[in-house]
Parts: sequence; structure tokens; C-alpha cells
Amino acid sequence: MAFPEGAPMHPAYGSGHAAVAGACVTMLKAFFDEDTVIQEPVRVDPNNPGQLIAYQGESLTVGGELNKIASNIAQGRNIAGVHWRTDGQEAILLGEQVAISMLQDMAETYGEDFNGYSLTKFDGEQIRIG
Repeated sequence: MAFPEGAPMHPAYGSGHAAVAGACVTMLKAFFDEDTVIQEPVRVDPNNPGQLIAYQGESLTVGGELNKIASNIAQGRNIAGVHWRTDGQEAILLGEQVAISMLQDMAETYGEDFNGYSLTKFDGEQIRIG
């Protein structure tokens, strides 16, 4: 346990942080082009942590980075000993379901022509809403 106070007094399942991360990332994936490649990414220089250097590796996409953010938020609470790994994994999916439901509701209320939302779910399934 990373916190001196010990375990929280509430049940662990599911992680609220992870559910919010799943919902927020799903909304962002609906509004932005997930396939956009991030141009000229940088990383911290391991020899000089105060400097940034060019990232070398596979192309980074908006969708891929959003998925990493959701995972990092969920796993951060696990590292602290507040949640189990499955608490985060399942809560991300719960947040995704909530966001998709909201997007479906929103798509039905637009008064102008609307082509719908397209996004890739955390399991890799591509869906279209609206």
C-alpha cells in the first residue's frame, strides 16, 4: 500500500478514475480524427532530464495516445494499491459505454445535417454513431 492511511473504506470495484478516463477518452475519440499521426513527437532525454529529444519509434496517433492516457490513469491507482488491475480495466469499459450512450442521445437531437460520430472502442471494434 503506497498510502500510510491504508486501504480506502469503500469497495475497490470499479475505479472511478478509470471510468471517467474511459468516458472522456471515448468522447475525444468521437470528436477528433484518431488516425492523425502526431508530428515530430519528443521525449525526455535520459542523459539530461531537463532536455527533450526526438522520439524514435513507430508513428504515434491521436487514438493510440488517448488509449494510453486512459490506461495510465487507471493503472496509477493500481500502483498505489487502491485498486486491483481488473477494477481499472472494467471501469474504463464502463466509462466507454456511458460516453457512447451519451453520444447516441446527442446524435438524435441535432437540428442540422449530421454525418455521425466514428470511433474505435478500446477492444478495437470500429463503430459509427448517428
